[in-house]
Amino acid sequence: MGRLGLTEILVIVGIVILLFGGKKIPELMKGLGSGIKEFKNAAKDDQSAPAKKQEEETKE
Repeated sequence: MGRLGLTEILVIVGIVILLFGGKKIPELMKGLGSGIKEFKNAAKDDQSAPAKKQEEETKE
């Protein structure tokens, strides 16, 4: 349970194509990719923010 085989993946892809059509899928993937990119950038900025704050405090 929890593992997807080739048949299940093909059925899911077929349903997605039927629902959204062939022209809409690249737009959806582009939006998904840009969303992931923004999320990674935000996470990276959050990790570097505490380090910058510590550097500013030690300079004072």
